[in-house]
This record gives sequence, structure tokens and C-alpha cells, in this order.
Amino acid sequence: MYRKYFKRFFDLLFSTLILVITLPIFIIVMIVLMIANRGTPFFFQARPGINEKIFHIIKFKTMNNKKDETGNLLSDAKRLTKIGSIVRKTSLDELPQLLNVIKGDMSIIGPRPLLIRYLPYYTERERKRHSIRPGITGWAQINGRNTLCWDERLSYDLEYVEKISFKFDLKITYGTFLKVLTSKNIIIDPESIMKNLDDERRV
Repeated sequence: MYRKYFKRFFDLLFSTLILVITLPIFIIVMIVLMIANRGTPFFFQARPGINEKIFHIIKFKTMNNKKDETGNLLSDAKRLTKIGSIVRKTSLDELPQLLNVIKGDMSIIGPRPLLIRYLPYYTERERKRHSIRPGITGWAQINGRNTLCWDERLSYDLEYVEKISFKFDLKITYGTFLKVLTSKNIIIDPESIMKNLDDERRV
């Protein structure tokens, strides 16, 4: 009942409420990044959503577009700006995703939307993570986030899909609040401690 009817209602209610409350912060970060990036403060990227339908996730842009001599983008660590590092550490880069929630692309809580190129590398069971809307935060995020290996991370996603409930969502919301407050398990450059899923599982 909760999964089918009430989860979407609460998503709309709380995402709109949070967006209104944080609007001054949203505008300040947007202006600062607009200046720092000398252009758009937003980053858009195609990601697979519910039923693997592609949508464009919206985040604050924390990296510049600097390239090497051959025209390829530099590594994430080299493109991350000083202000972008602060925005990531405080998780403010996730704030624009509230717009994705309002649009219906995402939920506040659910498996994080990963890269499209990872799709061929999921097991059949792991593909069930796409049977619900992806989330801004989730069960994997409060249990280690990017410090988890891929098998653990995807296992937490599946556990959430199989056990969705209002009580479970409240537990994850509380855990996320504590993580953001303490900046625990927030890795500024995830590639520095873990491989991409396709690199790890490619044979």
C-alpha cells in the first residue's frame, strides 16, 4: 500500500517543502557556482531510472571542463574546483535533485541512479534495483556509501527494494541526516578509492 500509493505522495510533499525551506541556500550556491564555473551552475547527466527509463539527473556542477593536450577531460580530481569540493562535502550538490523528485524521475529514498554504461554489468537479480524510482539517498548510502564494494552496495539496494516501508524510509531519512551533519563516508573523489562497476566486472 505504501509503496504503490503513499510513497509518491510523501515524495512530492517533502521535496517541495525542503526546496522551499532551502531556497535561499539554493540561490546562493547557484550564484557562487555560476561565478566559479564562468557559466552554468548545473550539471545534467543521463541516468537509468524506473524500469531503466533514461532521465537527466540535475546536480550542482562541482567540476570544470578542463582538458588535456589531446582534448580529453582531465580526471575528476583535477577538475574538482575549490568551491565544488565544499559543495560536495556538505552534500549540497544533491539539492537540485529535488526537482527530479517533483518531476517524477526520482524518489527522495531509493537506490542511487548510476551510470548508463553500468547496465550490462548487473546480475539479473541486481536489475531489480530499477523496479522502483531511484533516490537522492538510500539504504546503501547510510551503510557506507562509496566506501562499500560494489557487491555490498548493490546488495543494500536490493534489500531496500524488497523491504520498502514507511518505517524503513524514516530510518534512512534519519540516518542520512546524521551522515550529512557529520560528513561521514562522504568521499569527495570516489574514483580515488574504488573502481567503476564496468571496470571491476569486465572480463
